[in-house]
Amino acid sequence: MEDATSSNPQSLGFTDKLKSWLSWSWTYICAVWFAMVLTMIYVLRSPLKLQDTLTSASVFLNTLTPKFYVALTGTSSLISGLILIFEWWYFRKYGTSFIEQVSVSHLRPLLGGVESSSTTGLFSSVNGEAEPRPSVSECKVWRNPLNLFRGAEYSRYTWVTGKEPLTYYDMNLSAQDHQTFFTGDTQQIKAEDTVMQKAWRERNPQARIRAAYQAIEMNHECAAAYVLLAEEEATTITEAERLFKQALRSGKREQRVQDPITSLRPLTLNINLLVYIKRRLAMCARKLGRIKEAVKMMRDLMKEFPLLGMLNIHENLLEALLELQAYADVQAVLAKYDDISLPKSATICYTSALLKARAVSEKFSPEAASRRGLSTAEMNAVEAIHRAVEFNPHVPKYLLEMKSLILPPEHILKRGDSEAVAYAFFHLQHWKRAEGALNLLHCTWEGTFHEVSVYPKKELPFFILFTAGLCSFTAMLAMLTHQFPELMGVFVKAFFSTLFTPLGFFADKMESFMPSSFWHQLTRI
Repeated sequence: MEDATSSNPQSLGFTDKLKSWLSWSWTYICAVWFAMVLTMIYVLRSPLKLQDTLTSASVFLNTLTPKFYVALTGTSSLISGLILIFEWWYFRKYGTSFIEQVSVSHLRPLLGGVESSSTTGLFSSVNGEAEPRPSVSECKVWRNPLNLFRGAEYSRYTWVTGKEPLTYYDMNLSAQDHQTFFTGDTQQIKAEDTVMQKAWRERNPQARIRAAYQAIEMNHECAAAYVLLAEEEATTITEAERLFKQALRSGKREQRVQDPITSLRPLTLNINLLVYIKRRLAMCARKLGRIKEAVKMMRDLMKEFPLLGMLNIHENLLEALLELQAYADVQAVLAKYDDISLPKSATICYTSALLKARAVSEKFSPEAASRRGLSTAEMNAVEAIHRAVEFNPHVPKYLLEMKSLILPPEHILKRGDSEAVAYAFFHLQHWKRAEGALNLLHCTWEGTFHEVSVYPKKELPFFILFTAGLCSFTAMLAMLTHQFPELMGVFVKAFFSTLFTPLGFFADKMESFMPSSFWHQLTRI
């Protein structure tokens, strides 16, 4: 068993290298195949009578009236306009391009591409070794460490307003996370795991819940199914906590099942699922007012899985400690995670600024500071605020209530508006509790920039711009062809003659390079 296990990474490494080589060579293989097809068409032009066919086609096209070309370009403009309207509607509703989404979902696997995930590499393997992950600079979209519960919190907004608080793009990222990390080892996949894989992909909440119950009918100890019910079906935090505890018990009972081959070593529970359940249980305790219990659960989780720092469990701990007003413990956590080698976050930067501002904000006065100058402590607080604002300039407007707060998303963009919403939603109360802290922030944050950054500016998808350009271009061709038919005919003939000039030059060079007998033998074949 150990030999097979030890040789497995080598076989996996060879498979990965083979896949990467095939993916790399695919483009060149397609280019060579395309060149060979063009060469064969050129060689067989005489038997296939391509010259006569082209001549007949050109005669037919010359007999067409300008009205035909007006109708052709007008129809093309209409179709591209309809596609543009649909793409714009889909982008406004779901936040992504329909054509791009279909291309990524269906064409990328055929071309050998690998679907990226926002949280790839954020989890450790079962044996305690960190799995490969991309560099920090590549990880732009992160899972919100303090994301709300869908059934118990997000759904309340839907019940009251009739609107969805989460975008389809956000929920799709969560589905990818759950499908990737909660279904266990793909080599030992079970029937209920297959059901759960489909459940995470369902767009309808009721369909996801039905699939979870189906998985429980197959296996009463399916922990992932209880997790889905706790997230989606539970309408209160108490009910969600009960289901998470059931998921934890089911996972531990399944963990005690002995390996049928060796009967010595128990099967290991999916560590990603275990960490997720314990973290959500700690968040339930925090929301139900059992804050000290939540702090203990988070500390135990961080000690048990020290390699999972990229999951940002410390941000949950910081928020709970701030609620307890245990500022010394908050400073201790910041000293460990506020390091230049670790990825920054709004929680780290602004919590550090809050602690420094809290020490001087109660007696701070802008008039007095302008007369006597800033003290060392006040200078440290101002510098901490400037450092936080430089990291994310969107946060102060939410903390100072200059912009309305909305429900935080399940995924955030570092240094973006979504991260500012998520931070202010949970930490505004802590800034208000520190007397004078918001006043100090108000007096100093605008001095960081002359103009507040608009990063990240949401750009329109490529296919919306492409269809808009195509619609405009074909509409312009239709109008010009209708107004100036003869001039457009001359222009089109000149354009195509210029376009095919390189092909004629290439054909002449091939005929002069290859002996005529060679071409004669190929045509005979």
